Amino acid sequence: MKKSLLALALVPVLFASAAHAESAAYAIDPTHTFVTFEIDHFGTSTNRGRFDKKEGTLQFDRAGKTGKVDITIDANSVNTGTTPFDGHLKSPEILNTAAYPTARFVSDKFVFEGDKVKEVSGQFTLMGKTHPVTLKATKFNCYMNPMVKREVCGGDFEATIQRSLWGASYGINYGFSDDMRLVVQVEAVKQ
Repeated sequence: MKKSLLALALVPVLFASAAHAESAAYAIDPTHTFVTFEIDHFGTSTNRGRFDKKEGTLQFDRAGKTGKVDITIDANSVNTGTTPFDGHLKSPEILNTAAYPTARFVSDKFVFEGDKVKEVSGQFTLMGKTHPVTLKATKFNCYMNPMVKREVCGGDFEATIQRSLWGASYGINYGFSDDMRLVVQVEAVKQ
């Protein structure tokens, strides 16, 4: 009798746990997602650019505090606002986009602080080389988008990486910094 009562008492708990473990699928919104980079230029100014074409998916379970993300970036879409500089960045001397047309970030480790994503750790592949990168959240939120009538989750994330690990070493011997700051603005729409 005691076992039956215990089993009946656990049923609502088990159903509640199952309901909270639901992961939802989201698609990256390319009109609200940008990957930008910054590199110090001789300690005088900062070179900046972004990648205009990207796509990806997000699996997110806010209650279970888990997630997965997979974003692919078209390296040929690099845009600094200056066509000759874009061409140099695409050249074999820097990004070699003819040989390595895409970059990719894949993660299944989300760290939460309360209900908010604090950081996302994963593997970043650029120029055929893959290394770990942790993107720290400076902002994160989910909201009901009134235009598309769906939930949207996203935020601002950043990391500083040593670009030479991926083979992007151009200019280091001239005095350019090896540090490259990545800033990722991302929003994903629930499917």
